[in-house]
Amino acid sequence: MRARSRAEAHRTATPLELFFDLCFVVAVAQAGRQLVHALAEGHPGHGVTGYLMLFFAIWWAWVNFSWFSSAYDTDDALYRVVTLVQIAGVLILAAGVPRAFTAGDFRIVWFGYLVMRLALVSQWLRAAHGTRGTERRTALHYALGVTVCQVGWLALLFLPAADAPWVFIVMGLLELSVPAVAERDRRTSWHPHHIAERYGLFTIIVLGETVSAATVAVQSALDEHHDLATLLPIAAGGLLLVFAAYWIYFAVPIHLHLRTSRQAFLWGYGHYLVFGSAAAIGAGIEIAVEESAGRAHLSAYAAACATVPAALYLFTVWLIHSRHQKRGPAQQLVLPVAAALVLACTFAGSAAVPAAGLVAALTVAVGVTLTARQGTALEEE
Repeated sequence: MRARSRAEAHRTATPLELFFDLCFVVAVAQAGRQLVHALAEGHPGHGVTGYLMLFFAIWWAWVNFSWFSSAYDTDDALYRVVTLVQIAGVLILAAGVPRAFTAGDFRIVWFGYLVMRLALVSQWLRAAHGTRGTERRTALHYALGVTVCQVGWLALLFLPAADAPWVFIVMGLLELSVPAVAERDRRTSWHPHHIAERYGLFTIIVLGETVSAATVAVQSALDEHHDLATLLPIAAGGLLLVFAAYWIYFAVPIHLHLRTSRQAFLWGYGHYLVFGSAAAIGAGIEIAVEESAGRAHLSAYAAACATVPAALYLFTVWLIHSRHQKRGPAQQLVLPVAAALVLACTFAGSAAVPAAGLVAALTVAVGVTLTARQGTALEEE
């Protein structure tokens, strides 16, 4: 297993990577479904905490695979088999999400994680076997770091369920420190354009899951003969939110920003909030539908807080992604102001989702106009 070149031309995601992402979104869907159930039952604290913890586990496993594959994807038979083992671990983890969420039983989740991480460790050991010097030490440090962290996650099985958030905080920080420590002497040869594409593709898949979840919620409400006039504005507003989320993320290229490990790691780590909020947009739309259908133990104003994920998405996309390509204060202010306006839509009660959708659509229109004006000004110069 030899490292791939950072200067490799036409580097794109492989079908195996796309299949991997598609299987991962099953776990994302499970976490989102449990979040909706907890919120609909009037348990927002438990729901949000559980969602953040489980989504971190899902997201970090995806990150580990994606950055390794960017540097060492050989796409030979052994690599494919080990990746399929990782996919099996993802599906085991997804099966354990409901039990972990509702009962604090992390045994199935931990076992699924074990399957994924042992497969990843074998990949790093294979990379170490085929290299020398500092590159070999980097691979061995990754293998050791992942192994130690996996052992640390055992605390979830032996400590009381009430301590789970603290375990996630401690272990999450340790997990995030592994790449920085492992690549202290030599960074892996991840490919900037490939990494940017991988993150973009996963964003699309997560937004697709959001559309799917919201569609099922609307269909379920219609099957129970609820008023179409009530559901249609929510569906339209939710669709505008998802369309705008797609447009805003892909409005600027990002691979040119990923020049150093520090820039790339900050950008990559920040996507925990981008992916998590994107997936939660669908949960928010579902909650709005549940409330309008009278199936949620929430007031209209409490359900309106479902627009919070959309506001968080807009702000974090600007903070870690879009602002690096924006020029001038007008362009820089578009997304932060839009995030504040979407957050203010929570005061609109049952009209929160349609109002947030209109704000998101207006945000795209303003962004396109400012970009066009800048292009015209550059041509005139």
